[in-house]
Formats: sequence, structure tokens, C-alpha cells
Amino acid sequence: MDQASAFNRRNLLKLGAAGATGVVLSTTVAGAQSYPAPTQVDTGMVEDGKVKFPEWRGPDETPSGNPSAPLPLEDRVGFAVVALGRLSLEEILPAFGETKKSKLVALVSGTPEKLSAVARQYGITEDACYDYESFDAIKANPDIKAVYIVLPNSMHREYVERAARAGKHVLCEKPMSISSADGQEMVKVCEEQNVKLMVAYRIQYEAANLYLAEKVRSKAYGRLVGMSAINVQTVAENGAEQWRHKKALAGGGSLPDIGLYCLNTARFLTGEEPVEVMATQYSPEGDPRYAEVEETVSFTLRFPSNFIANCFTSYGARDDKHQRLNFEKATVDMANAYKYDGQSLTVTELDGEKSVQKKVEIALNNQFAAEIDHMATCIIEDRKPRTPGEEGVQDHVVMEAIYESARSGAPVRLQAPDRLDAFRGPPAAVEL
Repeated sequence: MDQASAFNRRNLLKLGAAGATGVVLSTTVAGAQSYPAPTQVDTGMVEDGKVKFPEWRGPDETPSGNPSAPLPLEDRVGFAVVALGRLSLEEILPAFGETKKSKLVALVSGTPEKLSAVARQYGITEDACYDYESFDAIKANPDIKAVYIVLPNSMHREYVERAARAGKHVLCEKPMSISSADGQEMVKVCEEQNVKLMVAYRIQYEAANLYLAEKVRSKAYGRLVGMSAINVQTVAENGAEQWRHKKALAGGGSLPDIGLYCLNTARFLTGEEPVEVMATQYSPEGDPRYAEVEETVSFTLRFPSNFIANCFTSYGARDDKHQRLNFEKATVDMANAYKYDGQSLTVTELDGEKSVQKKVEIALNNQFAAEIDHMATCIIEDRKPRTPGEEGVQDHVVMEAIYESARSGAPVRLQAPDRLDAFRGPPAAVEL
């Protein structure tokens, strides 16, 4: 270390000591200028184990907030991720780098070479790597408190139940299975084994949609009259080889894969459950991609308040994930509503005598990190998840009604509970 670096290091240590006590000291070295130490406004203070700073911006500025307060690694909830497909490698595993209460401790895959490579990348030891035959051995690993199931839909039930019988809490990707009957059995087994079951409805932990839900429920723009929800994307010509196009693995086509976001978001934003469903579906004749599952579904949901949601999902139209809400006093457009990021909100309303568009500035969050940390919170605090298994079962009930309406060409009536959020746990405190 040269003389200048040593001088700077000594000064930084002294300044840090001054900040810890809030005492302003000056630092002097022979032949050097004297500098006052920062005050608490700059160095902060510790309250309840968290570092906090007094607000330094002016009253007309956006508050700067406080730094995040992640749990120490030894106190975080350890997760095993089951299946190392595209979603796991592109979104879920990286999201653990942004979690504050969770940590990745184990991996499960049926491909040894991939399992070994990913384990090296994420620092997972060989004894914490499992294949599907040895999956039940997770019971003997005390570091694993929960598993995140990211398998094809029809495999969810088996691995949720095996994880539960191994004594591990379960976070399961959506849709939770391929039928409401399977979902009910998954809930039952988890209850019998006294473990928590949560369905990974990331939209219910995403900042912009949470903001919009608060506006809907507080009637900030008056009554919500209608909603249009679109979730479409195209599939490669060889898409028939993908598991999503195999009915035995996926349970259906665009509806349970991407249309589910439209359905679940309409339910989540309002807290209501649909009382009537009307639907139609279409698949191009002779296209091998749709020999077993549907390409396109259009469905309308009517709710007890007479709010109507018109939803459209397809594997045949270029990527678009947009929702529009029509209130008495405003129209709200959300681009990229169901994407992993990039959500934006625009409100059109009357301002004086003019109709104006206002963009709402929202600090977006990592949806996967938020849902994983919510599961960790529920385990730490022994509380029911916001999106428990019952929430997933209800979506299957409605999707089955959608398919029945499309088959029969007639509306299907549903029974709706007499309370809001009937299938959800307590609201999630999502940290942005």
C-alpha cells in the first residue's frame, strides 16, 4: 500500500467511527488539510437492526427512502428449485440475487450435465444436487425449507405432494396443475403434512398491478365498469415439439399458459369472483402445433358488481400483454401488464375542462424475487400465503367453465362467495 492509500484508509476508518457515534471529529495528519467528519444526515443511524437516514431532500422532492435491510444469510429461508428449464435459468435463479429473506441452497434436474454446470455457476454443492429419482432425499437436508416447483403442469401434483411428504413448504408455478380436482388433492396433502402451499402468481406481487388494485378497491376513479385484457404471443413453427403443446403435460393451450394471467388479474384487482363465463376458441385446422391444445381463446367474465372483463389469449398473434380498465371517471392503460418487467401506467381523466393523460411513475420490482420473499416471510412468520393453493384451485374451476362454454356455445354460471379475496391469504407487504 503506498503512502497516499494508507493515508486515505486511516481517514476513512476515523470518519466511519465518527459516523457511528454521531460525533463530528476532524482528521489531521502532519502536513495535510483537516476535514470535518460527516454528520448523521450522511452516516445514518441504526434502529431495530436497520440502517436509516434522515431525509435530506427538499419537501418538494420525492423522498429518498431507506436502504434495504436483507436478513443475514444464516437467517434466510433455503429453497430448492425443481427443474432447470428456461424460466428457472432466465428468471428464477437470478432473482435469488435480489431476494432479502431467501437463498438458493439446492437444485433438482433430470439432466446431469446441466445440473452440474448450473450448480457450479450458483455455488451449490454436489450433495445438494438431486435428480428426480432421488428427490425424496431432500427430507434429510435441513438447509432446504421450501421447494419451488417449475416442472410442466401435469407434473406439479406429484412433486408438490412428494415435497410436502418430505416436510418441505412448496411454492408451485402456475397453473398449479391441470384440473381443479388435482389442485384440491394438492391442497389436502399439504394440509395433512402441515406445510404451506403457495402458487407463484407473480402479478399479485408486482408493483404496478398492486398500485392498480389499490385504486380499484378504493374507488379512486369511481366504479370499475369494464376491463380488456390481452395476452398473446406467437410460437415457432416447430412448436409442436414443446411440452406446452402436449395435452398430457400442459393440460391445455394458450388459456392455462398465458390466458391465465388475464383471468387471475381480473380476479385479483377486484377481489371478486366471476358469476358467469362466456367463451369461444379457435385452432387452425391441420396445424400440428394445435393437434392437442387450442391456439386462441376469447372469454368474458361477469362479476357480482356487474364489472365485466373481456379477455383474449392466443399463441397466434404477435407479443402483446396489455390491459385497459374503464372506470366511471377515468381510463387506465397498462402496457406490458403481464411481462416480467417494463410495466407502465397511463391515466386519462378530466382535469378542469380538458381531458388529459397522466403517466404514473412507479418504482418497479423484480416480481420473482418478491414472490419468493413473500413465501419466505410466510414460513418465518407462520402465516398463510397471499396466493395459497385455494387460489390456484379457483382458477382451474373458472378455466373449466371457460372450456365448457367454448364447447357448448352457451354461458356457464358459477357460484361466487359473498366476500372479497375469498381464496387468498392476508395481503403481502411487498418491499420495493
